[in-house]
Amino acid sequence: MDLSGKHIVLGLTGGIACYKAAELCRALIKQGATVQVVMTEAAAQFITPVTMQALSNRPVFDSQWDARERNNMPHINLSREADAILIAPCSADFIAKLLHGRADDLLSLMCLARPIDSVPLLIAPAMNREMWAHPATQRNLAQLQADGATLLGVGSGFQACGETGDGRMLEPQELLEDVIAFFQPKVLAGQRVVVSAGPTFEAIDPVRGITNLSSGKMGFAIARAAREAGADVTLVAGPVSQPTPRGVQRVDVRSAKNMHAALVEYAQAATIFVATAAVADWRPAQASDQKIKKDGSGNAPVLSFVENVDILSEIAHSPRATSGELFCVGFAAESHDLLAHATAKRARKGVPLLVGNIGPATFGQDDNALLLVDAHGAQELPHNSKLALARQLVAEIAKRQRAAH
Repeated sequence: MDLSGKHIVLGLTGGIACYKAAELCRALIKQGATVQVVMTEAAAQFITPVTMQALSNRPVFDSQWDARERNNMPHINLSREADAILIAPCSADFIAKLLHGRADDLLSLMCLARPIDSVPLLIAPAMNREMWAHPATQRNLAQLQADGATLLGVGSGFQACGETGDGRMLEPQELLEDVIAFFQPKVLAGQRVVVSAGPTFEAIDPVRGITNLSSGKMGFAIARAAREAGADVTLVAGPVSQPTPRGVQRVDVRSAKNMHAALVEYAQAATIFVATAAVADWRPAQASDQKIKKDGSGNAPVLSFVENVDILSEIAHSPRATSGELFCVGFAAESHDLLAHATAKRARKGVPLLVGNIGPATFGQDDNALLLVDAHGAQELPHNSKLALARQLVAEIAKRQRAAH
């Protein structure tokens, strides 16, 4: 559970998006957090304190005059207990309150009274598209960020008023991922990371091709973990159906040629390249422009193959990589003798770190076990979820990159 041990004060302000706060509260708890709900009077017009109390399993606070606190100071007590204050939804009116330091209700009073250095403020805005685009709102948000608040952004789409555009509160799952990411160590802050993921597809004819069983899950997990660690992440993905991680730029490709062209381009500005993709070693020398039909003779068509370019080796031997500007990490999916094959592949590719795994045991699965191989030997990362392993790997990459400089 990614939020185990964290105590979140969830603030609700007036807006129809309060209905999403119910699901968000439950999602935070499922990830191990404890949640204390604080509501404004306007929020109670959209969802009842009873609902939020049932979901959080804690009494809801909605007044600075609440006598349940022995010292009659809930604005002090609630903020001191929090690991973060998350306001979702945060209305345009409440954003203006925060900017000016107004404190005329419990939630705004608590935000003003919080210890700024130890209790971060996370804001999930929710409003009509015109309110969102208004210069006053944008000025207020810019100043709040300058004052240290973290803006979680907004979604775009159909709004309760019937209009369509920016300003919707993010969906509960998106906010959950952002909160989880917020608490991850920012070991890659300022880095530009390129990750390749998934298989490639080498066409035989318009309906058939050569591919492999890679699901892309490990590469997508690494992209998410790198973004959580503070990096600017570009994910170059083969033909997979995985959802794009929050905050990650995704580039979809199909063949090894497509992937080669994209990775060479994006590696020019990267500081770290993680080659997780299972790129096909060969492709048909000539793809038919029409479907190849059976002729009833029992004879299969004869295919000839050519070798695809070794993308990792090419990038790892580029001037930026050999000069130390680009730190390259390779992956090896083997069926047997993992250590021997991974060690040989690392030397052949010329990368400082190669990550090995047993392909048939992990393709399509949500878990894995990794073997990290470098010039000094091998280190095992025991069986775990792919996201947990990705976070461990990102920490290792950050450490080794720093040491290389």
